[in-house]
Amino acid sequence: MNLDIRLPIGGLFTLLGLLLVGYGLMSDASVYQRSLGENVNVGWGVPVLVFGVLFLWLGRKGTSAARPAEDEPEGRATEAREHALGLEHEGRTRPHGH
Repeated sequence: MNLDIRLPIGGLFTLLGLLLVGYGLMSDASVYQRSLGENVNVGWGVPVLVFGVLFLWLGRKGTSAARPAEDEPEGRATEAREHALGLEHEGRTRPHGH
């Protein structure tokens, strides 16, 4: 599965930011008397929304540029070097998990 984790996280934060901003804009101003008249829903909804949109943008930007190593000359050279090293060290075991 080729899912970039930034996409669902960005979607979640974007949705949450939209909900906060929408509720803050539509609610009565008397609700915010306890917070010294500051509309905290809009105040926090905008940064959350910006963060979510940024993650969506980065996720889309990152997935479009990702290509298999075999498709690029640098990737093929790296694969060839790693394959040659693997043949040289045949018989030696590599530690798992690193």
